[in-house]
Amino acid sequence: MITRATLILSVSLLCCVNSFAQIRIYSNEFLNIGAGSRAFGMGGAQVASVNDATAGYWNPAGLTGVKNDPSLSLMHAEYFAGIGKYDFGALAIPVANNKRTVGLSFLRFAVDDIPNTLYLIEPDGSVNYANIRSFSSADYAVILSVAQKLKETENKQMSIGVNAKVIHRNVGTFAKAWGFGLDVGFQMKGKNWSFGAAARDITTTFNAWSFSFTEREKEVLFLTNNEIPVKSTELTAPRLVVGGAYDFKFRKNVTLKAEANLDLTFDGQRNTVISSDVINADPRIGVELNLKDVFFLRGGVFNFQKTYADGDTLNQKKVWIYQPGAGAGFKLGSAFYVDYAFTNLANQSNPLYTHIVSLRLDLLKSKNPKKNSK
Repeated sequence: MITRATLILSVSLLCCVNSFAQIRIYSNEFLNIGAGSRAFGMGGAQVASVNDATAGYWNPAGLTGVKNDPSLSLMHAEYFAGIGKYDFGALAIPVANNKRTVGLSFLRFAVDDIPNTLYLIEPDGSVNYANIRSFSSADYAVILSVAQKLKETENKQMSIGVNAKVIHRNVGTFAKAWGFGLDVGFQMKGKNWSFGAAARDITTTFNAWSFSFTEREKEVLFLTNNEIPVKSTELTAPRLVVGGAYDFKFRKNVTLKAEANLDLTFDGQRNTVISSDVINADPRIGVELNLKDVFFLRGGVFNFQKTYADGDTLNQKKVWIYQPGAGAGFKLGSAFYVDYAFTNLANQSNPLYTHIVSLRLDLLKSKNPKKNSK
């Protein structure tokens, strides 16, 4: 005997697993959340100006901004009142007299302790709550980056970077996937301006899924009229992010950096500012106020979407919504940074707030001031 609650949970679990077995427009979306509190505070507008260890995520060419000593970045964020946990870590190491930088990044987004009630009902039809188990649905990515300076003069610098990323995703013991993809980035900087471009998943990143169910789980899925998947492949289409940034100097120690990015996708129509079957464009805009290179204030907007207005029960009026971001940062000493960002996932009547904290540490800081001034 199968109770109504077990039927609902079984259908929900299998629908989730079955969705992984399809070639979808939205794929590996956990890789598009972002990385670093500075970036979240600026609305994700980073492709042109990023110059720390998080560049392995945003634009690998920006890793050449890490000079002289290795740099370590760590970030933690929680979504939906702590249900979803997102962690990011990155290490960048300059080599070849600061002409080349190698980086390693790690991402994990997971929902842990999900109840599994497939074993709730005993064969005789009785309910046994001791049979409730839990599992995690987790997405992982490891990114290996290499960046190289192409040209460097007193007023201009050009760099290129490449990412190789390995992806692992799992839904408890039910489903696992492995994937691989490549990114390429370019960055050009002048005295007060910078331009950047990052082509992600240029080889069309794939995830190869495999599924595993016990005989008892297969029986429950069969009784609930759910198809039991075996293998599948999920593809992530290429995307291009382009952007520019400019530094406005008000005083000797006060600078305002403004950056605008355009996220271009080509995998079918999305809910973006420019939307079509051929190309979609989603803008990101951010600013950062730098006070004496010690204190930073940031703001930005991104993730523009058109949706029905709250309170419109007839679904006739659509409004533009967006995801705002704000944040601050402190430089403590000569090599330690603390950054904070505050954002929400919806800006109508019921916003979902998220607090993001990042740490950055420049390892083995050199004591030679002339060397560090380069």
